Amino acid sequence: MELSGPGIEEIGLGLVFYVVFVFSVTLHEAGHAWAAKQGGDLTAYLGGQVTIDPRPHMRREPFGMVILPLLGVLTTGWPFGWASAPYDPAWARRHPRRAAWMSLAGPAANLGLVLAAALLIHAGLLAGWFVPPDAISFSHVTEGSGGFASTLALGVSILFSMNLVLFLLNMIPLPPLDGSGAVLLFIPEHLTERYQEMLRQPALAWAGILLVLYFFGSIFRPAFLFAVNLLYPFSSYG
Repeated sequence: MELSGPGIEEIGLGLVFYVVFVFSVTLHEAGHAWAAKQGGDLTAYLGGQVTIDPRPHMRREPFGMVILPLLGVLTTGWPFGWASAPYDPAWARRHPRRAAWMSLAGPAANLGLVLAAALLIHAGLLAGWFVPPDAISFSHVTEGSGGFASTLALGVSILFSMNLVLFLLNMIPLPPLDGSGAVLLFIPEHLTERYQEMLRQPALAWAGILLVLYFFGSIFRPAFLFAVNLLYPFSSYG
């Protein structure tokens, strides 16, 4: 029995995924860095991460943003990776509410990209470049009328779906995801430092990762269908 990786077509699709991944993760981390700067922590700003240029983010996380995602593209056709923006833990302890808004800024950037992709899809529908597909999938949220329009439809579809993943994933209130930091907005101030100490426990972060890996599929599928049916209000995908 022969085992083979993805073919040329799958690798090409994977590279489109990778480009969208880099763009989306860069805006996510730039959102964190910008919100921290607005709140008085200049750590990420001084590291050059208040930018949509991916290079400073890649320099900080070369394995998570370059090596591992490209290996994923070559072996499975799918990029998997991560990035991070530095912050000052002492600042976060002094200003837990500001730290919470910093946590929310990354997923908010991804939600903004979901909305931008939705606007591009509607613009393409009005221009006659796109049509609603007969069946939807992660990379087939809209369909092009041929040629460049089809390539554009693929890119916009992946932009929509990938940023929906990043938004939903990071809003889960489990460490090490951003949603766990956003919880600081809702707990009494005298408990914030104890909660922040708890979030720094490595065992808790690993438990959060395992839970998310197990449950996220059941969260994403209905959310994806809901979002697509909002995008096409006169259709019923399911």
